[in-house]
Amino acid sequence: MKNRDRLRIAVQKSGRLAESSQQLLAQCGFRFRQSRDKLFCFGETHAVDLLLVRDDDIPGLIAEGTCDLGFVGRNVLAEARLAEQATTGSSELVEVRALGFGGCRLSIAIGQDETWEGPAQLAGRKIATSYPALLGDYLRRHDVQADIVVLSGSVEIAPKLGKAELICDLVSSGATLLANQLKEAAVILNSEAVLAGAGLDFVDERAPVLELLLRRMDGVMAVRDTKLLLMQLERQALAQVKLALPKNAIASVLSSDEDSDELCLQAVVRSTLDWAELESIKKAGARNLMVLPVERMLA
Repeated sequence: MKNRDRLRIAVQKSGRLAESSQQLLAQCGFRFRQSRDKLFCFGETHAVDLLLVRDDDIPGLIAEGTCDLGFVGRNVLAEARLAEQATTGSSELVEVRALGFGGCRLSIAIGQDETWEGPAQLAGRKIATSYPALLGDYLRRHDVQADIVVLSGSVEIAPKLGKAELICDLVSSGATLLANQLKEAAVILNSEAVLAGAGLDFVDERAPVLELLLRRMDGVMAVRDTKLLLMQLERQALAQVKLALPKNAIASVLSSDEDSDELCLQAVVRSTLDWAELESIKKAGARNLMVLPVERMLA
């Protein structure tokens, strides 16, 4: 492995993961200066640089050592890993962290009038996909022989064009399938954005930078759904209000006067808070409730 003094990360130049990936790095305290051609970002606060590339190129850049890490969809990483294993017999590509955004599913979709009875009904049929390795793996695991039709885009219209009978494609809301008279039948892979890498046993200056990056990412993700709940209440309502808080809440009374009947209560809640929960807390005796985001927290 070639020694380097700076960590290099591949990030989508554009696409559904691009903004969220760079936002996560910003939350971790990393700042960058973009080059004029908008293909490279130089790390100003830490020895970390970004290479802005196409999503499908990221696994290859990691595998060849051009980049140390990459923000990519699990579906893209898994497809590349299977393809590399088929070609060379092995792959060092690994999922380092699941990042909790960009969620979707790689699924088999059939006609709306068709009833799904299991993988066996795929036998002998034409299936269009942009993920031949993942689809092929699924078919092998279920001992099914089918004809995989590889398309680079617009997979959902393949049945209308007569190129395939059904498809295997990414699904988020399902609206695109519905618009093309298709429905989701079987999930092959649950996907989200991940931090991918290969051969991360660095012996140069990148080792402490990688450790810092992962530690900060873990810290940011740990409080992603955490909220700080502030409220006022009468002392006599304290017990009921605490009972109305979410079970995982950590509550503290804020009052400078132990004899005062007026209290302020703060609660750290490690989950989302919906309107129904807030209304239950108010009904228990709280007032002037405020829900604030928690950007970072040190225990």
